[in-house]
Amino acid sequence: MDGIASDVAVGVKRSSDELLSGSLYNSPNSSVTANGSDSKKLRVEDSMDSPPSRVIHIRKLPNEVSETEVIALGLPFGKVTNILMLKGKNQAFLELGTEEAAVTMVNYYTAVTPQVRNVPVFIQYSNHKELKTDSALNQRAQAVLQAVSAVQEGGSPSSAAGESVLTPAPSPVLRIIIDNMFYPVTLDVLQQIFSKFGTVMKIITFTKNNQFQALLQFSDPVNAQQAKLSLDGQNIYNSCCTLRIDFSKLVNLNVKYNNDKSRDYTRPELPAGDGQPPVDPSVAATLSKDSTSLLAVGSSGLCGLTWSFLSPPFSVGAISPLSAAAAAAAAAGRVALSGHSSPGGVLLVSNLNEEMVTPQSLFTLFGVYGDVQRVKILYNKKDSALIQMSDGNQAQLAMSHLNGQKMYGKIIRVTLSKHQTVQLPREGLDDQGLTKDFTSSPLHRFKKPGSKNFQNIFPPSATLHLSNIPENVTEEDLRLLFSNSGGTVKAFKFFQDRKMALLQMSTVEEAIQALIDLHNYDMGRGHRLRVSFSKSTI
Repeated sequence: MDGIASDVAVGVKRSSDELLSGSLYNSPNSSVTANGSDSKKLRVEDSMDSPPSRVIHIRKLPNEVSETEVIALGLPFGKVTNILMLKGKNQAFLELGTEEAAVTMVNYYTAVTPQVRNVPVFIQYSNHKELKTDSALNQRAQAVLQAVSAVQEGGSPSSAAGESVLTPAPSPVLRIIIDNMFYPVTLDVLQQIFSKFGTVMKIITFTKNNQFQALLQFSDPVNAQQAKLSLDGQNIYNSCCTLRIDFSKLVNLNVKYNNDKSRDYTRPELPAGDGQPPVDPSVAATLSKDSTSLLAVGSSGLCGLTWSFLSPPFSVGAISPLSAAAAAAAAAGRVALSGHSSPGGVLLVSNLNEEMVTPQSLFTLFGVYGDVQRVKILYNKKDSALIQMSDGNQAQLAMSHLNGQKMYGKIIRVTLSKHQTVQLPREGLDDQGLTKDFTSSPLHRFKKPGSKNFQNIFPPSATLHLSNIPENVTEEDLRLLFSNSGGTVKAFKFFQDRKMALLQMSTVEEAIQALIDLHNYDMGRGHRLRVSFSKSTI
């Protein structure tokens, strides 16, 4: 946990001091009453000591927070039955339909603190068992709650004052634009987010005007309306990947292929299309039956993905065993595991083969998961190295994928370092080439925000994806090249345009070795071979 800024609360368990910093209206009975008086004394509550209650106390809300955003915090856990906004105190109370739903909500947000408008907020039980509100003083909040509840139940929403709050949804299809896209947003990530609000039937992703966009079809317009109400303007990852959501003019999507770019969850038999990795039929079939089942992929929640808004709890182990294709697809979104990222993003790698390892080999391998800035092999312990990534999220991503992998015959261990940066040797000091600065390297894969490289981050696998292949290079040329790296080529497949190919080595270790040796290999005529791990098989 070294190096975590105190104002970054996502994924960090709240300390007792933080919990004790909250305040609550004192009341002589077991309900909260809003009577317009600020003269009542404030009382401190600690959720660790308070017994469970279906009334939730939310603190440290931003000044401009809306009722909808507060309600959205509770929606994934069950029916929200009442709300009280205390905007002058940056607090709110949320009453859930059952105590069980409230317990689930508090347990989840104890581990992963939600953010509202990029501000971490804190959630705890109230000492009160129900929430009584004066409708005259809390009219707007009640109107929004009634509207959201009507959407949840499929009714016709209207406010307490009789005015329409939500117009009927014009379409079950949403148009989604991702702004500030610094991390990958895959089709699977979108499905995982939006399936909280209903059955996702179809998704098509594309790039338009240099923006990643998607069309997503629900089974019912009411579900689309609820998703838009709750998710529009929210961030998928901390401080980036902002969802901009509108209704599409289309009322039905025509999906021809099931692959990384489009998916019809109701038709798992669709082909993948030319040059596209197919969807594992068993995964597609599972998704078509239960669109939420892919969420249950491990004890770290959503594959370690830290949502900055309303992530519901996940039922661990719903698919067992999880297919390799599903695991790879889920791992593609494995960015920023909860509560461990350090601002400097420095990793400590140990159990290296000190006879073989070089700063360049570490740069190439770790560069698959982020832009490596500096590498230092330790002078007095040459089986260990410090690797500085461009940020803590990339460091976490590299650690989650590479810890326990085999490199040069040894299983490497990757952990977060307490160091904030990797120091360069003093000028004039010869450190035998053990330290190298890669800050200005042209080989960084992720310099450009929204780069396609963000869409192709997968765990190490025996199958490699090759690109930038010259026209005159044959399958035999590539088989020979990769065999010379010390492994056995088991399978090969050109894509239709022959500029890209899939090549399968006999083991993951051989594929790691081949990637280190041959990424950026000069193929002649200005072509540098690009090598990355693939989630496909041949």
